[in-house]
Amino acid sequence: MPTTEIWREITFEAAHRLPHVPEGHKCARLHGHSYRVRVYVRGEVDPHLGWFMDLGELRERLEPIRKRLDHYYLNEIEGLENPTSEHLARWIWERAAPSLPGLCRIEVMETCTSGCRYEG
Repeated sequence: MPTTEIWREITFEAAHRLPHVPEGHKCARLHGHSYRVRVYVRGEVDPHLGWFMDLGELRERLEPIRKRLDHYYLNEIEGLENPTSEHLARWIWERAAPSLPGLCRIEVMETCTSGCRYEG
């Protein structure tokens, strides 16, 4: 049976620094981003309902993750001591996956022109 993907975008503001970059690299200094994260879930559409998951339910399941990151210093969060976009995407995946069967992709945009995609 065909599957469909839905996504929900969450946003948060956070500060970080990258401790393992070469000396003099600008990302070694404390700075912040207006992060945008898209979480994609894949599933089979229920023919009666017309969806496989309510987008409001997806938002509710992601809200605790968003709250944990919003207006925090990411380096102080366990598992994000080196908070690159790649590590942040994996960290979000690990926390979202238990409540999101069908989780298939996470995209983290730390600026309007750059980001990463993680597919578990």
